[in-house]
Amino acid sequence: MLESLLLVLALSLDALVASIAYGANKIKIPFLSITVINIVCSSCLAISLFFGSIIKKLIPGNITSIISFLILFLLGIYYLFQSLVKNYIGKASGKKINLKLFDLRFIIDIYADETKADFNNSKELEPKEALYLAIALSLDSLAVGFGSSLGNANYIQVILLSLVCGIVAIYSGVFLGKKLAKTSKLDLSWLGGILLIILSILKIR
Repeated sequence: MLESLLLVLALSLDALVASIAYGANKIKIPFLSITVINIVCSSCLAISLFFGSIIKKLIPGNITSIISFLILFLLGIYYLFQSLVKNYIGKASGKKINLKLFDLRFIIDIYADETKADFNNSKELEPKEALYLAIALSLDSLAVGFGSSLGNANYIQVILLSLVCGIVAIYSGVFLGKKLAKTSKLDLSWLGGILLIILSILKIR
């Protein structure tokens, strides 16, 4: 239970911070859009867990534990410096956006600045826009889920926690963002990094 909770909390921090930014910018996130984000993020996590479980059967147990540790530990280190990476991506991507369905550049732009998902500036995140945001938020969960599944992950527990924590993170983020009443550059990626490093250590106990 502890490992599942650490995993989901680490992944939910991105949704929390993104929602704070939306709330601070007075951008509404309707329930349908929240549902889209939650389903896409949890589905990507489930897919990565599934593929990891298949790979796990092909590799000896002690080796999968080491690989799981390395993936989660390195991702934890990356999370510690994620804000620097996002700043670099934001500067490199430029301001011009050519929107196409599942446009990779647009998704990368959203990864660097989540509020760009509201591309029509309607101050409301529509389901289609929520889909782009969900894909951007899911980029990390693919690797984290895969690395975790190589260890001893309770898949059903992780997915259920992901669904619950995802909704709580988004609602809490929007609420906190409104209370701040200004654009916030709150960075909690370092906390996600610490949680993943702790999780990686638990994998080799």
